[in-house]
Amino acid sequence: MSPIARIQAFAVPVAPGLMLAATIAAAAAFLGAHYGAPVMLFALLLGMAFNFLHEEGPCRAGIDLASKFVLRLGVGLLGIRIAMDDMAQIGITGAAVLVGLIALTIATGFIIAPLFRRQWRFALLTGGAVAICGASAALAIAAVIPHNDKTERNTLFTVMAVTALSTVAMVAYPLLFQSVGFSELQQGFLIGATIHDVAQVVGAGFSVSDQTGEMATITKLFRVAMLPVVLIAIVLVLRMTPVGAGQGRIALLPWFMVLFLALVALGSAVDLPPVLVAKVDTISRACLITAIAALGVKTSLKALRAVGSGHLFIVVIQTLALLGFALLALLSFGLFAPH
Repeated sequence: MSPIARIQAFAVPVAPGLMLAATIAAAAAFLGAHYGAPVMLFALLLGMAFNFLHEEGPCRAGIDLASKFVLRLGVGLLGIRIAMDDMAQIGITGAAVLVGLIALTIATGFIIAPLFRRQWRFALLTGGAVAICGASAALAIAAVIPHNDKTERNTLFTVMAVTALSTVAMVAYPLLFQSVGFSELQQGFLIGATIHDVAQVVGAGFSVSDQTGEMATITKLFRVAMLPVVLIAIVLVLRMTPVGAGQGRIALLPWFMVLFLALVALGSAVDLPPVLVAKVDTISRACLITAIAALGVKTSLKALRAVGSGHLFIVVIQTLALLGFALLALLSFGLFAPH
């Protein structure tokens, strides 16, 4: 078979589904820009409206590809945002606090999930999403944990919940931190340490001041940089448990995390042109929105309604716990206090 024939054999079955997911993503991006609302949420809801196309017909293969390969590619390309020189501005104490916040938030999920009769997969999905970088973390964690019949539904719910809570936090947290009397740097650190999604962190930070926005962005990117560390830890634990053993040998570093780390190393070693960084970041975001649209197509509204209120309570409790831990750490260590 010639190379062209091989490409055609691969492309023809997946083209309808990929085009559907990309079209939904484009529509979501337009609506998000027009109404100033979260694009991920639009992609998810619009995708769910086309669930019938995944149940049968020519779109199934492409939708599956978008929800897996395109998703992983988008996560891998996130590394272009991060340069270790920027992370140094947080300081050793600040970095240690952020690592502690991530660990405590994920641990909170494992503690409270059994109280609501939820499994460890959901606790890990939501804990990682709240602790690290919202929807992107949920998608990345979902890509490495063993799947069951509820994984895609729970992933979609997690994306929806953390996106909605991030939007609320974007408005509420700056008002809260200003009312308490924190300095601009402290507000930036808290915003970056507690809001789930990068876009909302940027919006909240720069609504206070440029200094707050810059600190919030750097703090948030440090949390994003912890994503491969958390994924490696998850894989190592799964390798040692019966749950992971049933999945065959799990790669210690999936290819998309290798890509993530390679881009971080590249951005730290050389000054990449801002235009290039912006382009790759745009591609990454487009991939993630397309993947969310595909996950939406794969999930019926009926299945999402079946999750119950316990799912929401867990995400809200984790969000409030992260906020409480961050406030306690800031006050305890006196981080970025004005002299």
